[in-house]
Amino acid sequence: MTKYLEIGQIVNTFGIKGMVKIKPFTDDIKRFDKLKTIYIENKKGRKEYEIEEVKYHKDMVLMKLKDINTIEDAERFRQSYLLVDREKEEPLEEGVYYIVDLIGLEVYTDEGKLLGRVDDIFNTGSNDIYVVKDELGKQILFPGTDEVLKEVNLEKGRITIHLIEGLM
Repeated sequence: MTKYLEIGQIVNTFGIKGMVKIKPFTDDIKRFDKLKTIYIENKKGRKEYEIEEVKYHKDMVLMKLKDINTIEDAERFRQSYLLVDREKEEPLEEGVYYIVDLIGLEVYTDEGKLLGRVDDIFNTGSNDIYVVKDELGKQILFPGTDEVLKEVNLEKGRITIHLIEGLM
């Protein structure tokens, strides 16, 4: 498992006093209120910063970092990623997983047929959609609903699904 979790990307600056605008990669945008520090990762590496202020604007997060006081200071973080240390995160509820932990898992039908590996997961609003690729690169999409998604076993590195009518 990865030590750090990506929770957003800095997409722009905001104002002239060093704030950055962040596209969040989380279901709970208010989680930024609980953070005291954040790691910023870019081509130059990863560095921890203290958070001074968090605001929200149109589904985006606005953040002021300590010692980043001008638009020029903030500009150097554009396209950088925000990370948190997994060990400092609150435990997830039963049946809830980080997407990074699901990518690469083998996907089997409940009859034991290997369909491929999880290549991506995206949210449609009502549920997650899992993108599975087989060894030839063919994609299979399935919804992350209780009717289809039967078991996620991180230790064994596999997901079991039930194929319903029209899924394939």
